[in-house]
Amino acid sequence: MAQHRNLTPGYAVVFPNREKASSKVMKAVVAIVLLISVGLLLIVTIGGWSQLEGMKPLNFFWCIAYVIIAFYIWARWARGMLPIAAGLGILLMMIAVVAGFGLSGTSWFDRSHAGFAQAQSLFGGNGLSADTLGTITLLLIPVQLLLIVVAMRAFAQGWNVEQEVPIEEARRRGYDPPDPSPPHSRPPEPQAA
Repeated sequence: MAQHRNLTPGYAVVFPNREKASSKVMKAVVAIVLLISVGLLLIVTIGGWSQLEGMKPLNFFWCIAYVIIAFYIWARWARGMLPIAAGLGILLMMIAVVAGFGLSGTSWFDRSHAGFAQAQSLFGGNGLSADTLGTITLLLIPVQLLLIVVAMRAFAQGWNVEQEVPIEEARRRGYDPPDPSPPHSRPPEPQAA
């Protein structure tokens, strides 16, 4: 159920922390880092399609989730998405560490030796080389670390803080508040015949 807001007549709600240049920069940085992560993930997924064991659906889920989160952060200032982005960044960073350094067996770099077939791409034909896939996987680690840091920094900026100000001041700040509506009059009561 939607919350009902009681405003003082002649006042409008503004978000003072969203007006700051630092908040606007952090919003853009978080969205860009999320989209860079999507690009790197898609390169690894498409370029190493035949060698991804069970990670194909998860990689596409991650890409879709990051794009949705980037949209909500960029278009709607959704502060609640920032810890979710940081949490997903932690998980993806752990997966990239395991895959990049071969902590669970074979890393991408080990696949360039004899006995390993070259990866095939999603569209058929040869995929990217094992060294290229390994390098891109290792690039995911600092990108995810950056995502975690900037998402938590943006979260600390308090984009959700609201303040009631007179409508004229809200307009000076660039908001478009609705015009104050006239007081509602009671509907006429039916008369008994």
